Amino acid sequence: GSEAASEQGQEEEAEDRLKEHMDNLLDKSAKTRQAALQSLRLALSSKTLSEFLLERRLMLTDSLEKCLKKGKGEEQALAATVLTLLCLQMGSGPEGEEVFRSLKPLLVNVLTDSTASPSARQSCATALGMCCYIAAADLE
Repeated sequence: GSEAASEQGQEEEAEDRLKEHMDNLLDKSAKTRQAALQSLRLALSSKTLSEFLLERRLMLTDSLEKCLKKGKGEEQALAATVLTLLCLQMGSGPEGEEVFRSLKPLLVNVLTDSTASPSARQSCATALGMCCYIAAADLE
């Protein structure tokens, strides 16, 4: 019994940290946003969180959109990577498709922006390819 309670407590603690990282994506400081993106990247690449993310995908999508629009270089690259992981977590269902459809134009904008950093453009190209493969319902 105590092992299950301990595991439940750890899971709640991890979810609280994730919520904090998601809130930090809206911070004024670029350093804070980048740290939050790095933490989210680590969390999304190490654990399946689809239930947790399902409820928060719109908020996270909005935050990633702001990071892609207003961020520069490293922040855009990290946001595109987190978006790729979010698509992987959401899968090929309507939720994953919705996330991809809402951010696809931004990914294309950064990718085709010759003033964007090479790492941001590369990350957006990877995100576009992966998300398209996973979540695009439209065959085009």
